Amino acid sequence: MKAQIAHVAGRVQGVGFRNFVQREASRLGLSGYAKNLADGRVEVLAMGPAAALDELSGLLHRGPRWAEVRTVETREAPMLDLEGFHIR
Repeated sequence: MKAQIAHVAGRVQGVGFRNFVQREASRLGLSGYAKNLADGRVEVLAMGPAAALDELSGLLHRGPRWAEVRTVETREAPMLDLEGFHIR
């Protein structure tokens, strides 16, 4: 188990990006959250098996249909005591 935090930039707010991340992360069995940041990015904290995190990372680069992802910055994060995957 490991944790990573990603900051996704581009047209990622107002296009269902957080719902997309929640759906895919839940499907992959990950826990964590997705939240909008004041600067227009979306922050995603995900925790779980490395293979599932890698798959989610690939999905973050694509996003939902109306998103236009420019950059995804990912780094390791500390594990938190969270159950499920939530939108904040």
